[in-house]
Amino acid sequence: MGIFKRLRDLTMASINDLLDKAEDPVKMLNQFLRDMEEDINEAEVAVAKQIAVEKKFKQQYEEAQEMVQKREDQALKALEQGNEDLARRALQDKKEHQTRYDEMKKQYDVAKGNADRLRDQLSEMKDEFTKLKNKKDLLIARAEAAKAQKQINQAMSGFGSDNAAKGFDRMSEKVLQMEAEAEASNELRSKSRSLDDELDQLGKNDGVDDELAALRAKLAAKKQS
Repeated sequence: MGIFKRLRDLTMASINDLLDKAEDPVKMLNQFLRDMEEDINEAEVAVAKQIAVEKKFKQQYEEAQEMVQKREDQALKALEQGNEDLARRALQDKKEHQTRYDEMKKQYDVAKGNADRLRDQLSEMKDEFTKLKNKKDLLIARAEAAKAQKQINQAMSGFGSDNAAKGFDRMSEKVLQMEAEAEASNELRSKSRSLDDELDQLGKNDGVDDELAALRAKLAAKKQS
């Protein structure tokens, strides 16, 4: 039956293959489970209908079986009472019910076989669904871990690369250039001092010479004493 097709298609191997091609494994897993739930619901309806057919044939063949036994008992009773004609008619009707019983029993056996097969397939679908549902959480966790690893790998792809190293080298050279320019600027400023600035420096006394002269005088006085 078509409603059981996905049971054959959605094996673990085919699901893993589809996951490899899926852009979002989490959404795909959830969709697989929703599809299987729909198939299971359809299968349950089909199984219920087949079981109803099975029960109908069972009821009909049991009724025919009861009539066969009933007509045989009635024929025996009529014969005991000396009514052979009535016994004959009872046996003729028994034969008709026997024919109906044979036909209904045959139909029941076929219906029961179909119902049993569908029950087994439905049970297999539910077992597969439960197995996949339990595995879904594990697969989702693996998918999330792989996604995080991919993001980290992408972020790290340029970390410590030649581009970064070259960038640092350029900045180092730029800093050295700035320092050289600052030093050159300072030298130019020193050379550009005016004559008046230099002469002013000659007249400046920071007081050290005065203190040194005082110490010499003190030392000379000490020697003379």
